[in-house]
Amino acid sequence: MATSAFALKEQGNKAFKAGDYKEAEDLYSKAIQRDSANPALFTNRAFTRIKLQAWDACIDDCIRAIELQPQSMKGYYYLAQAQVALHHPNEALSSATTAYEICLRTLDSSASNISSLILQAKKEKWEVKERERIRRRSDLLRELEDGLLRTADVQRLQVDQRLKHLELDPTEGREEKEEITEATRRKVEEVRNAFAVSDPVNLARREVPDYLIDYISFAIMHDPVVTKTGNSYDRSTLLEHLKRSNTDPLTREPLTRDDLRPNLALKQACAEFLEENGWAVDW
Repeated sequence: MATSAFALKEQGNKAFKAGDYKEAEDLYSKAIQRDSANPALFTNRAFTRIKLQAWDACIDDCIRAIELQPQSMKGYYYLAQAQVALHHPNEALSSATTAYEICLRTLDSSASNISSLILQAKKEKWEVKERERIRRRSDLLRELEDGLLRTADVQRLQVDQRLKHLELDPTEGREEKEEITEATRRKVEEVRNAFAVSDPVNLARREVPDYLIDYISFAIMHDPVVTKTGNSYDRSTLLEHLKRSNTDPLTREPLTRDDLRPNLALKQACAEFLEENGWAVDW
């Protein structure tokens, strides 16, 4: 039985590498029927479902993988990706942070990718707060944005109906939904920019530049240091990391306290940004 599940898994891997994600999903599902206690089968299918944009099904697989293997880095990583896609930034940030912590403990090579996902989730969490702040300032902006989002929802439902009636294959449906999402994002951005020009103090979007952010705590750095590989981190969070592992958190190259040098230019940039943007303390 286990051999059969393994063979199906290998076939699924081949289909995945060939870009036939639906076939890969079917093969992983058959493997799971034969070995439902193997967390790797659930994470494999979860990754395939990410490619298919089957977000809810992906989440189900990730939760099952985590139940079987509580320290499943891939389970939390894929879960965070699905949660970001469904615009659940709070849950995504929690899942991605857990994946990152497991990654650091196990010295997995995925730290850089997970760091980027954490930053994306944190930005989306901030974006939700910013959007609500700006919308509260302008009833007209709120009405325009809501109208654009409702139109996009209708368009996505129309794509679902065409998929149901086999007028589109899954790849075409996924691409059309991506185009709808991107077009809506651009329209909302254009509307916001127009309103920001009319009232820059209250309606302009506030952002934190990526280069000011520490990729361990994902907060704005206060005392940045630079490593021999050229990466900058906040001194306090990096020193805490080095107590657990003498490696660069992102590159995994050997790193000690003696390799750290103050990044004075970046420290000044962080201080100036916080002085001019007091709101960023809560970012």
